[in-house]
Amino acid sequence: MEEKTLIEFRNCNLFQKDHLVLKDISFSVLPGEFVYLIGKVGSGKTTLIKTINAQIPLKEGFARIGDFYLKTLKKKQVPLLRRNLGIVFQDFQLLTDRTVHDNLSFVLKATGWKDRKKIDKRIHEVLEMVNMEYKGYKLPHQLSGGEQQRIVIARALLNHPQIILADEPTGNLDPDTSEGILNLLLDISRTGCTVLFATHNYSLLKKYHSRTLKCEDLHLTEVQKEEEIDFNSIINA
Repeated sequence: MEEKTLIEFRNCNLFQKDHLVLKDISFSVLPGEFVYLIGKVGSGKTTLIKTINAQIPLKEGFARIGDFYLKTLKKKQVPLLRRNLGIVFQDFQLLTDRTVHDNLSFVLKATGWKDRKKIDKRIHEVLEMVNMEYKGYKLPHQLSGGEQQRIVIARALLNHPQIILADEPTGNLDPDTSEGILNLLLDISRTGCTVLFATHNYSLLKKYHSRTLKCEDLHLTEVQKEEEIDFNSIINA
């Protein structure tokens, strides 16, 4: 029996307001896959991610995220869709006036968690997953960039998402720290969580091969072989 896709796009045109960003794109992703999304700045990577999480509405084509159909998605369904998604940002977006524990607690309470013991237990679980279990009392500014990004990944994992959307998660990090973050996300994908990793960090792609989708000239294409990637076209893009 063929495994059901978790992300499916067919003949979709993606827009930023009235500006066409990606044209007639079709692709699918299975549960537990780790997929790179590459392309220059402005090529459509972030637009695709924002379409997946319903931040940008789908106007043309068919797209399904799990059991949610983006074209007919009602406003009241958006929070339900997003509970199946974990977002990892380049710029962290942590609340600077509260500890790591309180940052994570804030997210859980905002998504309906009420039992304090269960909240504390889940926070400990996700911090352990990212090797930050002893940093809960710290404020964000007391952490390195790599540590902050691990907290962001922990935050993305809180509600047991099916999919992690990582939008340039290593963009502000040094090479060694970037490699650590990538390895963490690869480990997460091996647990069955799908990871879509948007990047133009060519050194990571060359070192850690995985399925790769490329945004270029309004189109989304799958790179069949690592040798076909024009790394020079995405260096410092």
